[in-house]
Amino acid sequence: MLSETARPFTDIAAPVAEALADGRPVVALESTIITHGMPFPQNAEMAAGVENIIATEGAVPATIAVIDGRLKIGLSAAERAELARAGNAMKLSRADLGFAVSEGRTGGTTVAATMIAAALAGISVFATGGIGGVHKGAETSFDISADLDELARTPVIVVSAGAKAILDIEKTLEVLESGGVPVVAYGTDIMPAFWSRSSRFAAPLRLDDPAAIARFFRTRVALGLEGGMLVANPVPAESEIAEAEMAGHIARAQADATAQGVSGKAVTPYLLGRILELTGGRSLATNIALVENNARLAARIAIALTG
Repeated sequence: MLSETARPFTDIAAPVAEALADGRPVVALESTIITHGMPFPQNAEMAAGVENIIATEGAVPATIAVIDGRLKIGLSAAERAELARAGNAMKLSRADLGFAVSEGRTGGTTVAATMIAAALAGISVFATGGIGGVHKGAETSFDISADLDELARTPVIVVSAGAKAILDIEKTLEVLESGGVPVVAYGTDIMPAFWSRSSRFAAPLRLDDPAAIARFFRTRVALGLEGGMLVANPVPAESEIAEAEMAGHIARAQADATAQGVSGKAVTPYLLGRILELTGGRSLATNIALVENNARLAARIAIALTG
């Protein structure tokens, strides 16, 4: 639950606070997908739609962001709409979450920062699109997302469509294994690849229903095992873009990023935007479909955890 030291900087929306106090299911949602992952107005429509899916499933949505230096756990419709239009929002991970709060800034929370905030509030389940991971060429660039370290240390179930396909999935899985992070594919033996239902890599673990995932998480807590859990949920078949096709688009986008000298936190937003252009908008439609699918599964896991 929220510590006394964090309380002066944090606003928990009333519906979220009430649900947590009553022991009802809550699902955290990140906000970099709003500020950096999709263009307006699709980002606003997606954010509202995902919250509605979680509520329809019987859980309470809690979109997390920093607005004017306040760590918000649960946004009002007006706050969410304002965030979707924000043109200068920071992209906040563990390293700069405290900076944004102390300096009164506004920013979207990455997977890592959202996990931190969710754990502060006592929320155990979080739905996102795809996690960050090891970027291609990381052996020379050392570009590895803080999401992986956060999964190793913070006790939150993260439901995603796997690592973003622009990443080196094989190396991402290796780093997660080294960090002791369970990677559970939902209903499949193959790791999904974000826009695509399958990759070339076997899933480390498989579970086929939300209750089993909840049971696994409770068992880890009971055994004193630290850290979170990654649930890899394939995009619905009707919405996927085949891996072979996506590989070509990703290679082109990465070559363009290298040619333009794009680096650091700008890499992922650039690649997502370039792939949107190369696919004629299809990647955005698939991104929205997979986020909605992950929200639905996360709500069911949260319900199983509190049942």
